[in-house]
Amino acid sequence: MLSRVYSAATIGVDAKIIEVETNMSSGMPKYFLVGLPDRAVSESSDRIEAALTNSDASFPRGRVTVNLAPADLPKEGSAFDLPIAVGLLNVSRQLKTNKLDSTMIVGELALDGKLRPINGVLPVAVEAQKQGFENIIVPADNGPEAAVVEGINVYPFEKLLDVMDWLEDDIGEPLRVDIDEMFSRNGKGEILDFEDVRGQENVKRALEVAAAGGHNAVMVGPPGSGKTMMARRLPTILPPLTLEEALETTKIHSVSGLLPSGEALVTQRPFRSPHHTVSDVALVGGGSIPMPGEISMAHNGVLFLDELPEFKRSALEVMRQPLEDGSVSISRARMSVSYPSRIMLVASMNPSPTGDWYDAADPAGASPAQMQRYLSKISGPMLDRIDLHIEVQKVSYDELSSKSKGESSEQIRERVVEAREAQTKRFLGVNGVYCNAQMNTKTSRKICKLDDSSSKMLKKAITSLGLSARAYDRILKVSRTIADLEHSEDIRPNHVAEAIQYRSLDREGWLG
Repeated sequence: MLSRVYSAATIGVDAKIIEVETNMSSGMPKYFLVGLPDRAVSESSDRIEAALTNSDASFPRGRVTVNLAPADLPKEGSAFDLPIAVGLLNVSRQLKTNKLDSTMIVGELALDGKLRPINGVLPVAVEAQKQGFENIIVPADNGPEAAVVEGINVYPFEKLLDVMDWLEDDIGEPLRVDIDEMFSRNGKGEILDFEDVRGQENVKRALEVAAAGGHNAVMVGPPGSGKTMMARRLPTILPPLTLEEALETTKIHSVSGLLPSGEALVTQRPFRSPHHTVSDVALVGGGSIPMPGEISMAHNGVLFLDELPEFKRSALEVMRQPLEDGSVSISRARMSVSYPSRIMLVASMNPSPTGDWYDAADPAGASPAQMQRYLSKISGPMLDRIDLHIEVQKVSYDELSSKSKGESSEQIRERVVEAREAQTKRFLGVNGVYCNAQMNTKTSRKICKLDDSSSKMLKKAITSLGLSARAYDRILKVSRTIADLEHSEDIRPNHVAEAIQYRSLDREGWLG
């Protein structure tokens, strides 16, 4: 007697169909589970036996073999509890149904027969729909997450008995969710707002440019000048996630187990802020079973690195390729996975070990040599991937005590969204480019054309200010973004001039 139940395993942010084959033959009672199961899968028999007993069923008494095919793919996690239990019930004729060929089943079993939520349901539902399954059975807490996938009937259940009833008698209606309503809640109840920031108009302008073009940025300034405060408000001026971006982001959070129970979609851009003691693996991903790191958790959002020079140099250097390619490839002996990492990198740092700028009148302050040594902890190739270098000064007493509020995040966001809409039209049909920062060299030279006066200004800046050659493309892209904010078809000299001033760390002698 043979039964076949369909389930799935997540590999990276995608899923692969797994056939749970159950065979029962006569002989001494014995249970075999094969197909490269990990510890959590191997222990499933004890959970399943208790769950069946507490669901008015019984564990088959005979020689039972369960194979998780394909057998050469490692299986991990507790999502196979429910499909194995259904296979055992079917092969022992305690469950009679004709729905197994059109239904995918995932879920963890508690000892009393209840279904517990699992990680990675969204990629599983996407793959089930793609492979033509009509139905998918998931734990109740995972229902909304699976239901965002159109074209498949999602049946969330509380316990094993409910699953058995539906398979035999078709009791229950598929779950439906309102995606528009989920996005309508985006940003509501937001406490952080740029109107709370006193002074720092030049920094707010630079962050607006960064948000409008998706540019990486680093803020250099003394402690207490508001660097972290402004960075945490950056997501409030970013354009809303599209449905495609929301699905991509939710997949990563689902696989990582970061999606709150009962939540269906990540509708707000992520903001991740790891501590400077973070390891290389935690930052970019890895492990014996490769899992996403902070750079992938921030996909389509912001990765904020506070006190940048304090991060291990190896951790920062390992980010260079993901920042350039927009994805992280992790290879292990048994598998190779790829996680997306299209992020805005925003960093902050002090200008010196003492925390302040060089001041000739302060003998106890930092010297230019100390500042140079401190800032040189960040390698040139890493700075090459940061478009905007923003100098942050201390806020004066008059600005701090002012009663007037600054421009709100909503007002800034309107301008950012308009600039992004112009970029969306411009890059229509260009694969993998959604904003100015993602242009490659060939595309930027084609799109960011300069007139004679702008070209002369850029040439003068590179020669007289000591700007490096690697700054050329960055300045072009930032100039294009500034022009988009002003609804200008052409890049003008004032746009180039503003972009040049955002290359402080490339400028010779700027510390003194």
